[in-house]
Amino acid sequence: MSLSPLFWPIQLKSKVIYILDETLLPRKLSYIKARNYEEACRAIKEMKTRAVGQVLLVMYIFLQLLKQGKRKDLIKAAQAINATRPTLSFKSLTDIVLGWAKKGAPLEKCILGFLEGLKYSRIKQAEEVSKLIRDGDVILTHCNISGLMPLIGEFCRQQNKKVSFFTTETRPYLQGSRLTAWELKRAGFDVTIITDNMVAAVMSLGKVNKVIVGADHLAKNGDIANKIGTYGIAVLARHFKLPFYVLCPPASHLKSGREIKIEMRPDKEILEYQGLRLAPQGVKGYYPAFDVTPAGLITKHIYMEIKR
Repeated sequence: MSLSPLFWPIQLKSKVIYILDETLLPRKLSYIKARNYEEACRAIKEMKTRAVGQVLLVMYIFLQLLKQGKRKDLIKAAQAINATRPTLSFKSLTDIVLGWAKKGAPLEKCILGFLEGLKYSRIKQAEEVSKLIRDGDVILTHCNISGLMPLIGEFCRQQNKKVSFFTTETRPYLQGSRLTAWELKRAGFDVTIITDNMVAAVMSLGKVNKVIVGADHLAKNGDIANKIGTYGIAVLARHFKLPFYVLCPPASHLKSGREIKIEMRPDKEILEYQGLRLAPQGVKGYYPAFDVTPAGLITKHIYMEIKR
């Protein structure tokens, strides 16, 4: 089964980490070379990689340190990783690795085992979602789930079910139109792009009959944080009686979504695009990168379980 480049966008070759630069897609399939953890952390901050790419990058940072003979820098690297972006639970990931190190476990073997388990769990997630889809379904998605949407479609193909997709542009970074539409079209699926503010109209016209999104953070009570705009789509799905499915990471230690820290991105990211000013000089922008969708609006959580 062919996987999207976004499914596993990080590689370690020798002592250099190669990071798929998602900001250049779909114009260019290009990789950034990170020779140390500082460069890798910068790629996270600048959103060169996101979603599962960030999780992978955390693990590959530690692997790189081991290959470079810099085991003494594990704590320093963990602190740098934890300071990158607040909404994804980086500390839970770095704590896993530091916990292995503290116990004297074979660290490289543990990390590689974690990555293998992650790959298996992601594939199983996609397969589980495909079982919820019927022949002829039209799925609305928001942002990008790092290669899982075309994989879901591929499992549907194997089950002789035809499926097509609507994706929001997902402003302001346009992950829906740049990433999701690209990987779905590349995999041979019918995909239609809409602006974020068309969702209610599209649902009212009956053009979609299911919603599937990802999540960057899952609280213990089932609340999720995902790309800004997800909450509004969930509200609309409830109004139009459409199932709203979420592919979730393992739950964090936070009790509810109210405790999830929402990342505030620089306002220039919505006031300009690729250096082009979109708004008048002097106006302000407000850009929370994520919003929280209450568990009560979610039809089903599709969980990812990773052995630690």
